[in-house]
Amino acid sequence: MATGYVDILKAPHAARLLTGTLVGRLPSATGHIAIVMFTRAEGGSYTLAGALAAVYGIAMAIGQPLLGRAVDLLGQPRVQLPAAVVSALGMVVFAAVGTDALLLAYAAVTIGGFFTPPLEGGLRALWPNVLGGDDRVHRAYAMDAVAQEVMFTAGPLLVTVLVALWSPAAALLVINVIGVCGALSVILSRPSRAWRSAPREAHWLGALRSPGLLALLCAFLFVGMAMGSITVAGIAYADDHGRESIYGWLMAALGLGALVGGMAYGAREWAGTPERRLRAIVVLLALGYLPLTLTPGVAVMTVLCAVAGVFLAPALACAFVVVDRHAPRGTVTEAFSWLVTTFGVGASLGTAVAGPAVEIGGTPASFGVAGAGGIAALLVLLATRRVLADPVSPSNATPPTENDRSGAAEPGFSSGHQA
Repeated sequence: MATGYVDILKAPHAARLLTGTLVGRLPSATGHIAIVMFTRAEGGSYTLAGALAAVYGIAMAIGQPLLGRAVDLLGQPRVQLPAAVVSALGMVVFAAVGTDALLLAYAAVTIGGFFTPPLEGGLRALWPNVLGGDDRVHRAYAMDAVAQEVMFTAGPLLVTVLVALWSPAAALLVINVIGVCGALSVILSRPSRAWRSAPREAHWLGALRSPGLLALLCAFLFVGMAMGSITVAGIAYADDHGRESIYGWLMAALGLGALVGGMAYGAREWAGTPERRLRAIVVLLALGYLPLTLTPGVAVMTVLCAVAGVFLAPALACAFVVVDRHAPRGTVTEAFSWLVTTFGVGASLGTAVAGPAVEIGGTPASFGVAGAGGIAALLVLLATRRVLADPVSPSNATPPTENDRSGAAEPGFSSGHQA
């Protein structure tokens, strides 16, 4: 299973780009947690902590596609590093002023969130030029999805360790300094400096003028909703059983399932179109969430969470391929950034809906939100299957540049979005 991933990591620049991107994404993976811990340490209420974390998340959701469009227009170095520095400075200001100057605190976290660099979209735009063939790129997408699960599992643990060793303020500063270092590693690499987006048609909608991309984003709004609801449902389940540690076990099981599923998905070649394959994966994703509503004993529930997590990373990896096929020329970074934003907004909606669901129907109802999200995502994909069956034509690809001919990509290959 691991042979294909090792082959990818042996490709020139691949390991550096993946590692740098993961490190650079540490602030976005842990920012909300660090903000809550810091606010509480400053004497702020849970309401204030939640509000600041929400502002950070909303600002990030708005900034990602806008910065992604800037990357497509200006290149990666001119956008990614300045954005990472400005974002980190925003969080430095927040750590310095605390919650005493509330207006300044809100402004600082807004800046920190909005200028979070679109490293995820940037990496996925680079893979075709770094790896060449479709099969290797698709496997890299799967590896990316697996690595994302690892980051979102290990990142919060790192924050808690930093808080325990030093302080919440130190944790806030350290994760942002690490993030800048990760972004610096990526943009100093040759593929990042050489990458140029294909010429794009001037249009105010940018990537959103693609009907296929809009259909995919709508579906993954509901996938994100399912994931966000599980966060609340897991806490409710742990409260029902009187042990906070149970929540950690459930989340770890979900992460382990996603890790196994992503590695298995990327270890083989798949026949057929990715759009059809995505529908099949989302069917399994929805079916995996539904048994959680039974809320059995802890041991069985942990196993069910692991099973439910198996299909998330494959769904994300397949979605990356579909994004690449449907993004209009010259908008690939923006398109990937829209997927990140939509998934995040969906997760926030799921969190908001699951709370009242617990109060109205108990813990099973909150897990039912996850199942409903999976079913809704499937219905969207089924309703838009004709639109998704018409991707951007490969004939729109631009010819390779001298950088491509010198070995940045295999001869004759183009994703249709990189020059």
